[in-house]
Amino acid sequence: MDTLLNFLSASCFLIGGFLCITGGVGLLRFPDFFTRVHAAGVTETLATPLLITGIILNQPDLSLDSIKLLMIMLIVLATNPTASHAMTKAALHGGLVPFTRSKGDAEKEAKKQTSQKNSSETGGDISTP
Repeated sequence: MDTLLNFLSASCFLIGGFLCITGGVGLLRFPDFFTRVHAAGVTETLATPLLITGIILNQPDLSLDSIKLLMIMLIVLATNPTASHAMTKAALHGGLVPFTRSKGDAEKEAKKQTSQKNSSETGGDISTP
């Protein structure tokens, strides 16, 4: 039984740690406020309970500390999605526009860059439609 608890605890720590790292990468790589808030919200909502569960499973028996950790986990699960929603709604009301880039926009930009490259190679003689 002790081996199973250690395995579950280690699994929770590894998955929670992986989610923390991917959330940090998302904060650095995502293009705008809304996607970054999403990365942070998902990280806090998923990684924190996993890490707290790993801590609880590492304890030898159910104690007052375990109950406190469960209460913290419930508070985190209740407040993080609400806080993320409140921040994004406030940003929308403040006039911040979400970053949108459709597939058609990406194709148009690629064609434009290709035509600019071709015109610079030939001295600008080629006209683009």
